[in-house]
Amino acid sequence: MAKRLSHVDASGHPAMVDVSAKPVTAREAVAESRVRFPAAVAGSLRASGLRSAKGPIVDTAIIAATLAVKRTHELIPFCHPLPIDGCRVTIAWDGDTALRIECAVRSVHRTGVEMEALTGASIAALTVYDMCKALTHAIVIGPTRLLSKRGGKRDIGVATAARRERSAKPAP
Repeated sequence: MAKRLSHVDASGHPAMVDVSAKPVTAREAVAESRVRFPAAVAGSLRASGLRSAKGPIVDTAIIAATLAVKRTHELIPFCHPLPIDGCRVTIAWDGDTALRIECAVRSVHRTGVEMEALTGASIAALTVYDMCKALTHAIVIGPTRLLSKRGGKRDIGVATAARRERSAKPAP
């Protein structure tokens, strides 16, 4: 059977997917984005403890990501409004010049939360850019990608997520 777009009805018009017949299950998705800085700017950000003239960069980006996760359905036309049960955003240096942003979202519903996780990671990256643009406009965002999702018709990247959970636990 050929794959088809889910947000197009039989007549070819845009349509929201009807999820009413799907079972309610626990859903989780994890997405990431990266923000790369020129070396001198990264050095000054490290020296400042990731603070800019606008304030604490990481804290502001986490708040922005959380707000974006909760409002994804207002930003992306065919996303369903979802009860968000959990949202965890982590931001840390990845090498000398890049920040890695990870956004994990959980919900118990009939549809997944990958768009919420991707939106959270994207908005966090954009917020970092906004907080730092006075230093340079040579900031590069991306890639932004889905790392894992589970709880729906098919799981993606679950082995990666499970491996990450195991490595976060202290060794016996």
